[in-house]
Amino acid sequence: MNNQEAKEIIKEEEKLIAEVKKEEKLINRLIKDVRVLIVAIIVVAVALAGGIYFVINMQNQIKIDDSQIMADSIDLAPTSGGALEAVYVNEGDQIPADTVVARVGNELVKSKIAGTVIMVREDIGKLVSPGETVVSMINPADLRVVGSLEEDKGLQNVSVGQRATFTVDAFGGRVFDGIVDEVSPTSRQSDVVFNISNQREEQEFNVKVRYDVSAYPELKNGMSAKLTIYRN
Repeated sequence: MNNQEAKEIIKEEEKLIAEVKKEEKLINRLIKDVRVLIVAIIVVAVALAGGIYFVINMQNQIKIDDSQIMADSIDLAPTSGGALEAVYVNEGDQIPADTVVARVGNELVKSKIAGTVIMVREDIGKLVSPGETVVSMINPADLRVVGSLEEDKGLQNVSVGQRATFTVDAFGGRVFDGIVDEVSPTSRQSDVVFNISNQREEQEFNVKVRYDVSAYPELKNGMSAKLTIYRN
């Protein structure tokens, strides 16, 4: 083999090597493109699955934004009339049972159970009729989240025992747990607006959610809340 032949062989080898490297680059680019495509497909699939889950999850939820933490008021009043001589408690006081809360004439008005004072009369000296409230209180154990739900917004899917969660405006996005305790058997009075088409009034019903009062002592009577009830 002379030098010329050797040079031609070397050139052919170099050309072959160059072609192999070019093919390797194309294969590597193709692999990269396939990987990108696979990642894109996975992202789309996850987003689609998440969207489907969100829709299904939303369909299984009933939202009641117009809600409030409250308990039934216990009104303390004299059995006989007279002047309001004194009030011995203040709003927010925690009082035990049989606490003297006020004096009307010669009568001492007492609490029957322990609870929290939420209202006191301040017009000392004014005449008070028999049965007229001088102090109001609540039993903290009776606190519930009470929401107003229109009859066509999922009321038929709400029943006692269902899981519920709620947020309270005073605590931002913190989520509290509860259970549906009561669904009102009768509608509450709602604002009635009739138009020229004589559209029927939409009835609203109270839904009460019980929660562990001892676990959430920071929740107070009168706080605004938003309810989410989960279908069974």
